[in-house]
Parts: sequence; C-alpha cells; structure tokens
Amino acid sequence: MRSGAAVVQGMSVKGDGMHHSPTFLVGTEKQRGILDQFQRRDQHFSEEYQRNKPLCFSARAYQKTHPGKMKNGHKDADATLASPMLLGVADGVSQLEEFGMDASELPNELLRSCESLGMSQLIPDRPVNPQNSYCGPVSLLKEAYEETESLGSTTVLLAILDNSTKIHGKIHPMVAVLTIGDCELLMLRRLQGRQSQLQAVFHTEKQRIDGNVQTPLQLARVDDRVDPEFDEELALEVIERGSAVHCVSAYEGDIIVLGSDGVFDNLFLDEVVDICNEALLPPRPGTFMPTQPALLSQIAQRIVEESHAKSRVGKGGVLPETPIGRGGKMDDTAVVVGEVVEWTQAHSEVWAQVRRQRQWKAMATCVGMDTMACLACHKPTQDVDDDEVDLRRRYVPDGQVHCHQQRQSSCDSDANNDGDRCVIT
Repeated sequence: MRSGAAVVQGMSVKGDGMHHSPTFLVGTEKQRGILDQFQRRDQHFSEEYQRNKPLCFSARAYQKTHPGKMKNGHKDADATLASPMLLGVADGVSQLEEFGMDASELPNELLRSCESLGMSQLIPDRPVNPQNSYCGPVSLLKEAYEETESLGSTTVLLAILDNSTKIHGKIHPMVAVLTIGDCELLMLRRLQGRQSQLQAVFHTEKQRIDGNVQTPLQLARVDDRVDPEFDEELALEVIERGSAVHCVSAYEGDIIVLGSDGVFDNLFLDEVVDICNEALLPPRPGTFMPTQPALLSQIAQRIVEESHAKSRVGKGGVLPETPIGRGGKMDDTAVVVGEVVEWTQAHSEVWAQVRRQRQWKAMATCVGMDTMACLACHKPTQDVDDDEVDLRRRYVPDGQVHCHQQRQSSCDSDANNDGDRCVIT
C-alpha cells in the first residue's frame, strides 16, 4: 500500500480523507454462476419483450362532444387517428365557428395527411426509397401541414412507431411522441412481468400559454377574417420550435392512451390507469396474445363517459374533483387507446391491398376526365379517396389469425362506407 493510505474496515482511506470502496476479485466458479444467472435473466427479458421484431399499433378511437356543449350548437371539432404506425388526436378551436369556419376541417385533414405519410414511410417491410424516408416526427408533421389546405386552428398530438432504431444490431422499436398544445399521452406497461398490473411509465405535459386552460399552443391557418397578418411560415415555426418531442422505448403489450384536453382536464392520471386495469386483466402465462379491438373501443368509450361525468353533481350536491377544479369543463372529448403488437406478414398483405385499392379508386373517381382535370380540383391524388384504415387482429380458438380491414371512406368529407371489408386468413 502506498504511503499516506490506510485500511479502515474494508475501505481504503487516502491521505486526503476521501473514502473509496475497493473492487474485490470474483473467483472463477462464482463468476460462472453469476454468468448463468445473467444469461437466464437476459433470456427471460428477451422472451418477455422480444426487441428484435417490428411492432405496430392495434388501436381504436372514440370521440363525443360534451352534452352541455352540444346544447350551445357547437360542432365536434376533435379528430382522431388510429392506424398501425401512427396514432393521433387533434383538437380544433371551436371559436373559429364565429368567423364562419368549420373548426373540424383542419384537424381532420391534418391527421389524414399524417396517416398517408406515416404509412408510406414507416411500414416495416416497405420498399426502400431514400426520397420517401422517415426523418422524424417534426419533419413528418411539417410535410403533412404543407399538404393541407383547410383553414382553422388545432392542437396536435402524434404517437409514431419507428422500427428503424437498432441496438447491438437488433431492432429496438421506439415511439416518437410529438405534442403541440394540451392534448396528452399516457403510456402504460406491466413492469413486474406479464401477470402484473399496468403502471404509468410515460406521460406528456400540456403546452399552454401562461398556463391558461383556454389558450393552448396551436397550429393554425387562418385568413383575413381572423388575422390579417397571419403568415404560414409562423405555423411551420410552431412545428419546428414549439413541438415537444419525446422518444420512448416500445414493447409488445404496452398500452397507449391519447386524449384531448377534455379527457385530461377532467380525469386524474390514476383514474385513467384504473379504467385500463379494470378492463385489461393480466393475461395468462404463455405467448403474448393481442387484446381484442372491441375491448380497446370499450375502454376509449368509458374514458370519454367518465370525463363527462365529472360535470354532473354527485352525492351531497357536490361536483367531483378534477385536475382543474371541481366539475372540470364541458368540452369535445376524444380518445385513442392503442396496444403495441407485432407487425406480421398478414399486416403487410392487407396494406399492400389497401394501396392497390386506393390507387384504383383514385382512378375510378376521375372516370371520363384526364389526369390534369383531376388535379384541377386542388387535391393530391391520394386525398381523392382518403381512407382511414384499421387493422383488426383477433385470435380464434382454432389458432388461425384473421386480419380484418375496416374501411371508412371520407371522400368529400361526408361519405361513409363501412361495408367494404377484406378478410385474410
């Protein structure tokens, strides 16, 4: 031992009085046993989460204007997106109705544009095209906004599943979360194993100017009726500089809840977690099985109903407590509930068919007109028939996997067609 140091109860004490715990040699046999333990733990972790496979969302959405707000004649200005690679909620500013604008148009067009870009850039087995590569959530939202034409103002919340990240050569899926305004996202995970309760592992924060519940940060496009000095470059700056962006590891079985401020101003986080745990009981040991989509729909609907219930007088004539005070607020309420599941070959086949159908229907829309006449309507070809597609993945007793493609046509913003379905076994 060097001069100026002494041994005190197994710790090295240097002359400067600093105490440093020594590193002890571990014998060969003990190391071998420890390595066996580490190997088993690593194997268990791999079986539990399986990082080396691409993932996607299985999700459902539900939205409803608060009955108290409906009495005043306000239209639902919220929009939702539930697609395999992209989830979203956009809350339009209802005040624009006073200027003769439809406050729901920009939120809906923006999320449709995000979906179109996201599915072309993020599908795991898509053909590689450097000109159409995913460059992050900010870039995606900017491009989506530039493709829109609607007037309005909206908050935006996106959850994007990115399978391009690799750690030690293996795929490590990440969820990129982008927030503009006061919609919120809550991610839940079974931290103590598959049979444990869901717990919150990530939560976004509201972006509100001066903390005012009525003035969230917004993404807008308005005309002289609202703001004669509006410059679209400001909107792009809001995306670039105002977006709150987070990247969170994604694992099979994670639950993600996206909600407008009508949800998270009225419900505490633990109330949302409790609703999910009551519906999503711990699974049986064994291979992971995705949740039935119908159950995700039920959870989304219950969250909305519980949010609205906060404005009803309870026992003793007292309004319930909420994060913003008793009674919360009456507002449009939109929720997306998604589960992280494996991206399969069946997903790929369905989406290949979706692309073909979109191309065919786009051409069919222009029967009797040349291509330039179609473009004269000022809509990109992919927007002529913007289908919002949900993939349903359910397991049946015989072990077969059925993928259902439910298509809701929104051509001209009014048409609805739930009858066109494709089943692949």
